Amino acid sequence: MPKGSGNSRRQAPAETPEAREQQLINLAMNAAEEKLRNGTASNSIIVHFLKLGTAKAELEKAKLQADVELAEAKTEGIRQQARIEELYSKAIEGMKTYQGNTFQEEYYDDEDDS
Repeated sequence: MPKGSGNSRRQAPAETPEAREQQLINLAMNAAEEKLRNGTASNSIIVHFLKLGTAKAELEKAKLQADVELAEAKTEGIRQQARIEELYSKAIEGMKTYQGNTFQEEYYDDEDDS
């Protein structure tokens, strides 16, 4: 039996390109882990994972997360502004009706018929 074949199992085919990409990433991570554990990892694999553990990498990851949150907040702000503008428009239309503008136009139209 070849090394590592004991824990390999067939996965269902991915339904989306994103899911397929995630499957391949998982396979690559598993292969890298196996090589690291048995001492056959290349220098590039070792350096890659060493870099992931640095303080700089953690800061970059935190900055990216903050950027994503900022973009989401901006998007939500734009949506809220659009809702506010819609509410203002409805309120103005409601006030016009309440002031009697619609009623007055109808009233004047009735007088012309006499």
